[in-house]
Amino acid sequence: MNVTKDSVTNTEVTLTISMDSDDEEPFLNRSFRRVASRVRIPGFRPGKAPRSVVESHLGRDALVHEALEFMIPESLDKVLKDEDIQAFMEPQLEVLDMAPVSFKAVVALEPIVDLGEFQSIRLEREQVEVTDEQVDHVLEDLRFEAAPWEPVERPLAFGDLVSMNVKGVIEGEDVIDDQGIDFVPQVDNNLPFPGFSVYLEGMTEEQTKEFTLAVPDDYPQENYAGKECHFDVEVLSIKEKNLPELDDDFAKGVREGFESLEALTDHVRRRLSDEGEAAETRRLEASSLEELKKLAKIEASELVYERELDLMYEERQRSLRNQRIDMELYLSYAGQTEEELREQMKPQAEERLNTMLLLRKLADVEEIEIVDEDVEEEIGNLISSTGGESETAMKQALSTDNAKESIRSTLMNRKIMARLVEIVQGEGFSSLTTAEATPEEPTEETPEETTTAGPEEESSPAEEAKE
Repeated sequence: MNVTKDSVTNTEVTLTISMDSDDEEPFLNRSFRRVASRVRIPGFRPGKAPRSVVESHLGRDALVHEALEFMIPESLDKVLKDEDIQAFMEPQLEVLDMAPVSFKAVVALEPIVDLGEFQSIRLEREQVEVTDEQVDHVLEDLRFEAAPWEPVERPLAFGDLVSMNVKGVIEGEDVIDDQGIDFVPQVDNNLPFPGFSVYLEGMTEEQTKEFTLAVPDDYPQENYAGKECHFDVEVLSIKEKNLPELDDDFAKGVREGFESLEALTDHVRRRLSDEGEAAETRRLEASSLEELKKLAKIEASELVYERELDLMYEERQRSLRNQRIDMELYLSYAGQTEEELREQMKPQAEERLNTMLLLRKLADVEEIEIVDEDVEEEIGNLISSTGGESETAMKQALSTDNAKESIRSTLMNRKIMARLVEIVQGEGFSSLTTAEATPEEPTEETPEETTTAGPEEESSPAEEAKE
């Protein structure tokens, strides 16, 4: 087997590998055994014809084509091992010739990541303050959610619940035709078109009204944009919220119940504080990562970025399939070609890959790892938080290797970001700094504070209190 290194860089090696007959022979024998069991040759039972007969019947090219499936990857693996080349991902392959077989392999190497003086990054955590106004706003939301809608005999006001019949016509076409629909008019409610709510204010029960609205030029549905819609509205009923008194009795009816209004208020304040701290942690994580990106230098093969773009494109396809949307249909709606969409996604793919490489390098430098016990503990937490009949289904879903690997990745990212936040606040020492500390310069040990990023989706204090 003849191996030629066509080009070598810090991040990529291009090899041309030419097989000779001795190299090909073991693979062709394996190919023959696979083909012989499928092909029917007169005078021989399936799988019993000798290789010479099978090769004469099918031609050598058929055996070679069958053998390429394992000949190329196995031969390349041997070359990489012999040449002590560590591939970062699956090489890009191209068959050059079939007689004898020769192929080219572009091998992406481990990207080179220099984090720079990342230990010098310093960011301050902003103080989280919860104001009385914030607490009062949550309490008012709880009052509003707990209050029933009750009929009123007065003109319609913003914030009321109106039941109405409404018909909207644009250039002779019925675009809205709803009977008995419930609607809450607000100044900032732009449905169905901006200004609609304003015309409802002051209407009374059983009153009808006709009016015309201009549809904005930038309305998303272009066939309606810039046109006029003529409305016919009939008010059927008007209701308002009968807000309860904000007292101890009210507090006892919220969630599982609070002893007093003071206890509920304290709970809301703590919840707002926790949410504020979680939001500040996320801000600090994002800012820390941006500062790290400014210092770091990344050198990687273009193949690595192309592969990341392929992965993102495949993820988009899967997401669309889950919504029962074909990619071709999606592209036609978007007015794009596949090439245009991929070009649009390219910066995002590069950003995602660079972020992954930086966090991966930081985990290596700081010696961060996730052990199996961490994964099992997280699975236990997820299952226990589910409860009920869905606990069994959750346990089964999280028992797969893919699920466990996803959890491991999530935990690793969480742990890396927590460590980065510690570093930028000057808490503790990185493994590198600790190794370089000298006996003449003793350091006071500071207990590491465990910081975790807040959940991607959190309930509001009002929702959390109401549950």
